[in-house]
Amino acid sequence: MDNEISLKVVLVGEAGIGKTCIIQRYINNVYNDSTASSDTATYTNKKIKIGDKTLSLDIWDTAGQELYRAMSKNFYLNASVGILVYDITRRQSFEELKNYWYDQLKTSGEENIIFGVAGNKCDLFSEEQVKEKEAKKFAEEIEGVFCLTSCKDNIGIENLFEECGKKYLQKNNIITTTNKPTSNFTLDDKNLKKNDGNNKKKCCL
Repeated sequence: MDNEISLKVVLVGEAGIGKTCIIQRYINNVYNDSTASSDTATYTNKKIKIGDKTLSLDIWDTAGQELYRAMSKNFYLNASVGILVYDITRRQSFEELKNYWYDQLKTSGEENIIFGVAGNKCDLFSEEQVKEKEAKKFAEEIEGVFCLTSCKDNIGIENLFEECGKKYLQKNNIITTTNKPTSNFTLDDKNLKKNDGNNKKKCCL
């Protein structure tokens, strides 16, 4: 019988980019783009299986506090996985990942914290302000997992958490399998569509 591994997962980024929507889609498979925030950070839990390991993910939501950057260090403290979320239609949200949110997590998270970079709202590809290639490069520089996500169309959400979980297990020598992309979605100049798996643009990297 395998032991359960608990991971603290935090999602950070600018206000209004869909962090709470990502969590709601992942936990409850619901989409609500008008979710109201409370004034305290909250967390929810989900268990997933990766190979013969069970990961218990405590997923923390900032609950709107990022608007004032008033979050306590306890929010980041001992985070095992930090998911940096930006809106592909808002370039400023991506710049803030590099200039502020990454440093916050790097300073307060676990020594071997795993980073995910999530380009959210990829269903709005026609309004893209951050090129996929640029975001992937940033993810590579911080040795993170890159995913395109859409809460509205339920794209990339499961993969985002699964790939971050896999990378945590690999980095801590708990599993040795390679971290291969599992998505078969790609972007074209109009929308997100399925392909035959040979296209270079993947939802997760």
